[in-house]
Amino acid sequence: MKRNVICLACLPLLCLLALLLASCGVPGVPATSAQLPLVGAVPAQPALPPIRFPQDEAPHRDLTEWWYYTGHLNVVTPDGRQQHYGFELVFFQSLRSDYPPIYTAHFAISDITRGEFRYDQRRLSEPDAVIPDGTSASGFAVSINNWSARGLNGHDHLQASMDDYAIDLNLDALKPPVLHNGNGLITIGLAGFSYYYSRTSMAVSGILLDHRQSVRVSGEAWMDHQWGNFLALGSGGWDWFSIQLKNGSEMMLYIIRDASSQTISTYIDYIGSDARVLQLPGSTLKISILDHWRSPGTGISYPSGWHIEINAPRLQASFTLQPELKDQELVVTQSTGAIYWEGAVSVQGQSAGHSIQGEGYVELTGYHR
Repeated sequence: MKRNVICLACLPLLCLLALLLASCGVPGVPATSAQLPLVGAVPAQPALPPIRFPQDEAPHRDLTEWWYYTGHLNVVTPDGRQQHYGFELVFFQSLRSDYPPIYTAHFAISDITRGEFRYDQRRLSEPDAVIPDGTSASGFAVSINNWSARGLNGHDHLQASMDDYAIDLNLDALKPPVLHNGNGLITIGLAGFSYYYSRTSMAVSGILLDHRQSVRVSGEAWMDHQWGNFLALGSGGWDWFSIQLKNGSEMMLYIIRDASSQTISTYIDYIGSDARVLQLPGSTLKISILDHWRSPGTGISYPSGWHIEINAPRLQASFTLQPELKDQELVVTQSTGAIYWEGAVSVQGQSAGHSIQGEGYVELTGYHR
């Protein structure tokens, strides 16, 4: 569970954009970062086809789509010092009627060693974009100028740059993609449907440019791909957690809140070291907030530190998640109309009676009200 557009010539399109921006921040994406949908109680429509690989890695002709990467990078300098970074790179595609596709992107680096957080944003209208018809087996390639994400069969390549930081990374999936909700198809009630899969463990290698110094990095990333004919409008928000543990297992969990801050949906996936996926009842999850952080720039107060307990017959675990930097807030109102917190966290806890460590990412939306 994440997010007006450069000069456009036609007045009707500007009017449409103005209407959409007033309601949801950017076409097809709510005024939060829109990573996760609401899991509906209504069964998926049987007419919708199942996910196919590699065809469905490519862009679709649907209202809303994104490719979302977060991860942790490590480097050992020639003098033996260890440096640690978190990164986020996301591309959004929005289609509306016969208007040109709109692409937006966010890029962020959490320089844990330096204690610095940087981010940038981009937007682009593509009148000449060619969207595949769903039969292409050549993977995906999305870009805005020199920012790009490309991939096929879990072998991806990312490039992005901003002041003081740049990445040129290769990612290789260590496990098959996880199809959320069992078949990768999630209904969102009247809002529409969403396909959704994740690559929960991707080995990362490549180059990071840190203040004009090029360093070779390695690490682990998480990738989400989501698309469908949905708008996900609303004034609520969500807390989304990805957890990658050193025993080779991963977890994705989230809670979604309505406009009155009441929890309306909870989701838990546990991916074992053998790549088996266990979907757990939301009632087995308890999240306690340990602290808060108030942004000096926006004045928004976000949770900052969490204790997570899962008490299910097939999994009993408890974790404490701490932000690796307090300030990992993105104010990306110039691209997607959003303000949200998304950052690297450390993980300490117990699973099946054994102490365990790991890393993760947390996304917080809807706290601007």
